[in-house]
Amino acid sequence: MGKLKITQTKSVIKRPEPQKRTIKALGLGRPHSVVVHTDTPQIRGMIRAVAHLLKIEEIK
Repeated sequence: MGKLKITQTKSVIKRPEPQKRTIKALGLGRPHSVVVHTDTPQIRGMIRAVAHLLKIEEIK
């Protein structure tokens, strides 16, 4: 499986609580924080829910 580099680009201030919890579950919290996750359907689903707050890059 590939890897995904996930960068938070926007703040979660004034966002609904489920979006805040999803960002926290991904291991993010502040704008410009970066994490690397394996590319799984569960991670893709979480990314899809908060895609407007993130920048995604595939790592091969």
